[in-house]
Amino acid sequence: MRNVYRPLGFHKGYNFPLFITFAGAMLGFTLAKISNLNISGSSAGSFKSQAAPGEWYYFSQGRYRFGITLHLATVLPAGLLMVWQFVPFIRKRYRTFHRMNGYAVIFLIVLSNVGALMIARRSFGGGLDVQAAVGALVILSTTSLSMALWNIWCLQIDQHRAWMLRAVFYMGTIITARLIQLAAAAIISRIPDYYQVQTCGQVASNYGGMPSAMNSSMYPQCSNATASIPVVVTADMHGSPEQMGASLGLSFGMALWMSILLHLVGVEIYLNLTPGETHRMRLVSYERQLEAGFDHPGSTGITADRWGDAPAWQPERRDRPEKTSSTVLMV
Repeated sequence: MRNVYRPLGFHKGYNFPLFITFAGAMLGFTLAKISNLNISGSSAGSFKSQAAPGEWYYFSQGRYRFGITLHLATVLPAGLLMVWQFVPFIRKRYRTFHRMNGYAVIFLIVLSNVGALMIARRSFGGGLDVQAAVGALVILSTTSLSMALWNIWCLQIDQHRAWMLRAVFYMGTIITARLIQLAAAAIISRIPDYYQVQTCGQVASNYGGMPSAMNSSMYPQCSNATASIPVVVTADMHGSPEQMGASLGLSFGMALWMSILLHLVGVEIYLNLTPGETHRMRLVSYERQLEAGFDHPGSTGITADRWGDAPAWQPERRDRPEKTSSTVLMV
């Protein structure tokens, strides 16, 4: 195993499996969705063909069309680029690439957040739970990226590492959310009392926009009505297209919140289990800040000893011999 991960710059045995698991999931998910850059094409890989039933009714026009195009055109390239930020060999040997690639990732994620906010009202039904979850993710990711950017400008590398890890894990919630969403949609399909409100136009969009092709006994109010009339649709993954869309829409908000919780807790557990790496990087920060002439070397960035009540951080004095007690000397 060392022959595999040492050339990539990994020196700890636990880091490489974690990188393969999480970075591999991000890379695989992004590559699987890269064909969605073809927004309205007729091919099997286009976003139009892979969207949940009824979603394209809103995303095909107006600001929602612009929002989904902006979101996909920025978040998918960001997903491909962010993986290489965590390869130690690239980070150490090609610092200019690491720096430029990092700025590109931050820029793309901020733009993708703008697109996500634009489409939140119609994404998988666009309920308040979905809108709140999207807003929470935008706040979490934007705040983390801002903290990471400020700390690297201050050469506070340990805090830059922590906040970039948080930002990337928050962005990865969509992968976990999709898994939870599919499982939840299958579960509620077995329970006959879950419903979603859709419009006649949204339901008809699954049948080529022709109300005559719909089941008139299920939606009699749509026979001679305008497209904005609401109807109640049963959630069923194995039913008609609009019922599949209802099952996915009802479970998406819950899946996002569950995924946010898991990723929030998970990344903090990892950071708290790797204090040695944090300490090593703080020593590096101290040396670089000292060379740059900063006033508080080791604590120039946003650290707990400057902004909180933590004891003042002091670097290790490696040139000073360890103190020994008189008892030990006598023995």
